[in-house]
Amino acid sequence: MRVDAFDFDLPERLIALRPAVPRESARLLAVDGEGRFADRTIADLPSLLSPGDVLVFNDTRVIPAQLEGRRTGRGEAEPRLGATLHRRVDPRTWQAFVRGARKLKDGDQVAFGSGGASIGASVAALGEGGEATFVFDLEGPALDEAIRAVGIVPLPPYIASKRAVDAQDSADYQTIHAREDGAVAAPTAGLHFTPELLAALDRRGVAREYLTLHVGAGTFLPVKADTSEAHRMHSENGRIDVETADRLNAARREGRRLVAVGTTSLRLLESAADADGTIRPFDAPTDIFITPGYGFRAVDRLLTNFHLPRSTLFMLVSAFSGLPTMRAAYAHAIEAGYRFYSYGDACLLDRVDA
Repeated sequence: MRVDAFDFDLPERLIALRPAVPRESARLLAVDGEGRFADRTIADLPSLLSPGDVLVFNDTRVIPAQLEGRRTGRGEAEPRLGATLHRRVDPRTWQAFVRGARKLKDGDQVAFGSGGASIGASVAALGEGGEATFVFDLEGPALDEAIRAVGIVPLPPYIASKRAVDAQDSADYQTIHAREDGAVAAPTAGLHFTPELLAALDRRGVAREYLTLHVGAGTFLPVKADTSEAHRMHSENGRIDVETADRLNAARREGRRLVAVGTTSLRLLESAADADGTIRPFDAPTDIFITPGYGFRAVDRLLTNFHLPRSTLFMLVSAFSGLPTMRAAYAHAIEAGYRFYSYGDACLLDRVDA
């Protein structure tokens, strides 16, 4: 499909730079299977779900994956560069998007951080679009601790270009479900949940399950190709354990709906599902790219924030609920002043099968 079919004009004033306070006060646009809209809030979510529904959360935890450093070891001026880690390859190796990648070549040494808090790495490979693979001097938990010491939270570029990262972002840009280190971007639909909202969902009889997809910085990359077929997705590491898969399959057999909290949960569920909708245990990278025409296997409803024009995520929601419906829903949201992107408002979508 042509990418310009997923374009729309978004006023810059609607890009949220901070989350709603309290979180449940964020607005929620409910879009049903007939394409009808209802303006609600996140606090209304329990009344929009049915007893027995299963909310599926991503429990990944954002790490401070934005690293600043310099090239070393060539016996000349040491140019500065920045790296955003986006996928872990093994205990000591990360793939990254690099600002200043043209200054690097295979085998170069890099020092991230400054003074006593620094990490050494070597360039194992250079890829297209400013990508690099770094092999660090440390590995496993020691590397994790060093990244925490020298890195900063990698806010999305549409926020970071407008203000500096601050201490509040360390709390704001983390869901209350976060427990598995490895994401470099938050699963932002999960940012709306608070203990009070979870308690209300419990009283409603809505169940919860957790999976892990370590969101990569590739989620922010614009689609530069003219067609969706020409776009290359970056892979992200995901995991669904045996017990969780068994409970999700039991819920589906009982006719209970699976409600993905965020596109990351949806993408992993669909990656793990067989053609008949059976969800298999999963522990691997996924680069699933969902566009209109995709046949959904496992997910019945989707809670998600409002996404960028021409983005893979707007393509995904258009596949889920239909492109005409989503174009109309986004037009309504813009007209009504909904806040967009990571710290913004959300929509609750019903699946519409093609």
